[in-house]
Amino acid sequence: MNLDADDFTLFGLSPTFAQDRAALDARWKALQAEVHPDRFASQGTAAQRVAMQWAVRVNEAYQRLKDPLKRASYLCELKGAPIQAESNTAMPAAFLMQQMGWREALDDANNDAALDELRQQVSAQRRSTLDGIGQLIDVEHNFAAAAQQVRALMFIERFADEVERKQDNL
Repeated sequence: MNLDADDFTLFGLSPTFAQDRAALDARWKALQAEVHPDRFASQGTAAQRVAMQWAVRVNEAYQRLKDPLKRASYLCELKGAPIQAESNTAMPAAFLMQQMGWREALDDANNDAALDELRQQVSAQRRSTLDGIGQLIDVEHNFAAAAQQVRALMFIERFADEVERKQDNL
């Protein structure tokens, strides 16, 4: 194994958006078993330190690969289409209008039924956006367009969190 390898190479996976979560989990467990510092206890502190670095690296890769948003962002970065979420916030007008409509609906929502309806809309949009990202990355190999969709998904995820917080406060 190489500490500098990308996450997909580290896990022995094809660098695609579509990933089998059960296979990813199994590979993570196998890698953790290989590099766990306890396995190197008899080899001294230097070996344990290296093993700890490996364990951290495997865990970081796993966190990126198991989360669809992080995985898509990582793939775009690997393919030369950085997300640049802080500096590139341009979105299509239709998406911005949808966001404004959702914000108004969230402001007006004062019961569980209204929040559930909004949550369903946001969830459907999330699924649709994830499907689109998968198509753009795995089929069309259009990483620049995928990066824009990843930025949109970031907005959707944040808004979904706001809906959840409002629901918790009711």
